[in-house]
Amino acid sequence: MSLNTLDRTPPPFFRQGPSALTRVLLFASLSVFLMAMDSRVGVTQPLRSAIAVLLRPLQQVMLTPVHTLSASRDYLTGIAAVRQSAEAARAQLARLSERSLQLEVQQQENQRLRQLLDLRPRVNVPTHAAEILYTSSDPYTRQVVIDRGSLQGIRAGSPVINEVGVLGQVTRVYPGSSEVTLLTDRDSALPVLLERSAQRSIAMGSPRGGGLELRYVAGNADVQVGDRVLTSGLDGVYPSGYPVGRVAAVERRTQSDFAQIEVHPVATPDGVRHVLVLDPMAAQLPASAASEASAPGRAASAPIRKGGRSK
Repeated sequence: MSLNTLDRTPPPFFRQGPSALTRVLLFASLSVFLMAMDSRVGVTQPLRSAIAVLLRPLQQVMLTPVHTLSASRDYLTGIAAVRQSAEAARAQLARLSERSLQLEVQQQENQRLRQLLDLRPRVNVPTHAAEILYTSSDPYTRQVVIDRGSLQGIRAGSPVINEVGVLGQVTRVYPGSSEVTLLTDRDSALPVLLERSAQRSIAMGSPRGGGLELRYVAGNADVQVGDRVLTSGLDGVYPSGYPVGRVAAVERRTQSDFAQIEVHPVATPDGVRHVLVLDPMAAQLPASAASEASAPGRAASAPIRKGGRSK
C-alpha cells in the first residue's frame, strides 16, 4: 500500500474548529448587527409577528385558568351586588309607596280646601328636559351652558332645577343653547321662605363663592342652623315650595340690625348632567297678574291710609 493512499485527516475526536474566543466575537458581532438593523430598518419585525401568531393559541390556553377564575369572581361579586341593589330598591319602593299614598291624600285634601275657599287651582308649569354641555370659562361668573335654546321653547328668565332643588336661572338664550346663571353667582337674587318659621328673605350669591347669603333678615329673627330654605314664588319666576338650601351658619352682630346668614345650596352643578327648565310663572298667569308679578314692589311702595286701604 502506497503512502499516498493513507487517510491523513485527523479523526473526529481530534478535529479542531474555531476557538471559543472567535465564536464569542462572531456571535457578538452578529447580535450587534441584528440589533442595529432592527432598530434602523426593522428586519426582525416580520419574524416577531410570525412568532407572536404562532404563540397566540398557546398563550390563550395558558391564560384560560386565569380568565375563568376572574370571571367566576366577577360573577359572584355581581350576584352579591345585585342582591344588595334589589334589597335597597325594594326598601326604597316601599318608602316611595308610602309617601305616594300620603301625597295623594294631601293632594285630595288640598284640592278640597281650595274648592272650599274658592281659590284658583295651582298652575301646572311646563318643563323642558336639557343637558349641561359645559361650564362657563369666565372666572368671575358662575354659569353653565345647556343644549336647549329658543328653537326648543326656552325663554330668558326660566328657572332651572334638578332632582334635588333649584339650580339657577336662564339668563341668555341662543337658537340651540342657553346660559344658566347659578344661584351661587354673586349677581343672583331669589326671594325665599324659611320653611320652619315662615320668615321671608332674599337669597343672594355669596361674594366668597360657592354658597348663598340671606339678606335683610332682622338680627332677632327666628332662624336656626339646619332650617330649610324654599322658593317663595313672590318674584313671578320661580314656583313656590322648591328647595333652595339649608341654613349653614347664623351670625348675629350687635352693631348691625341684620343677621349674617349663610346658606348651603342643595343643588350644585358638580356631577349634574341633566336638568329641567321650567317656564316662568309669569307666563302662566293672567295678564293682570303677570304685570303685578313683574313689579312685586309696586303695591308695597304705595302709601297706606288709615283703615288699611292704599291709594
